[in-house]
Amino acid sequence: MSSTVTSATPSIVAAVRAQSPLVQYLTNFVSMDVAANVLNAVGASPAMVHDPHESGEFARLASAVGVNIGTPSPPWVEGMIEAARAAHEVGTPWVLDPVAVGATSYRRRIVAQLLEHRPTVVRGNASEILAIATSQAGGRGVDSDASSSDAVEAARELARDLQAVVVVTGVEDVVTDGARTAIVHGGHPWMPMVTALGCSATALVAACCAVEEDAVEAAVAAMVMLSVAGERAGARAAGPGSFRVALLDELAALDDVRVASARVDRS
Repeated sequence: MSSTVTSATPSIVAAVRAQSPLVQYLTNFVSMDVAANVLNAVGASPAMVHDPHESGEFARLASAVGVNIGTPSPPWVEGMIEAARAAHEVGTPWVLDPVAVGATSYRRRIVAQLLEHRPTVVRGNASEILAIATSQAGGRGVDSDASSSDAVEAARELARDLQAVVVVTGVEDVVTDGARTAIVHGGHPWMPMVTALGCSATALVAACCAVEEDAVEAAVAAMVMLSVAGERAGARAAGPGSFRVALLDELAALDDVRVASARVDRS
């Protein structure tokens, strides 16, 4: 195992800025503002298009799609399914965020429907990934009652089953396709105290997938961006409120030197 960022990560970060990929993110009311600003900060172009009358059509135009089930209702779910179906049909990378999938049977049914459209990446906390991998209820709503390290083997198995990349976010972030696994270190303890940073991580993964075909490297780059910016923001913020503002500033200021400071273990 090594503790270095691969040469792919800085080039992916630079490509997001240079190409400004159009990221359609079907997410919840809680996270729209933060996720859109995170995408803007790294140079991507956010589009919060979720209505079923246009979500599928728009997905065919987007560079990448993110689907977050945070506050589901039938019209929103229909829009998510239309977007996922269209993205899969035209080969657009799309990322699934199965928020609180273990909490209710309704959420488990939604995720099962979305998985039929073959996401490029599934990004969740440890409880969410374990709930999908084991088909069992779990978690505390949107919060995880397990650590990312608890879910490494389940994530690898799930990635092989889905033929997708699985990202488990937490104190450490795990990225795996079932064969390759990367652990991204960093971030800051205040990050869980800022609502929707997990949702924003999904948006970043989608942006990186838009410019990089290797979804493992794309997901690692996204996690590196968030961990480095979080670590730097925490060093100068006074608390969670100023941390949120500082995080956006640090994401906008990312460069090769800062990205290269990330700690990534690979196996």
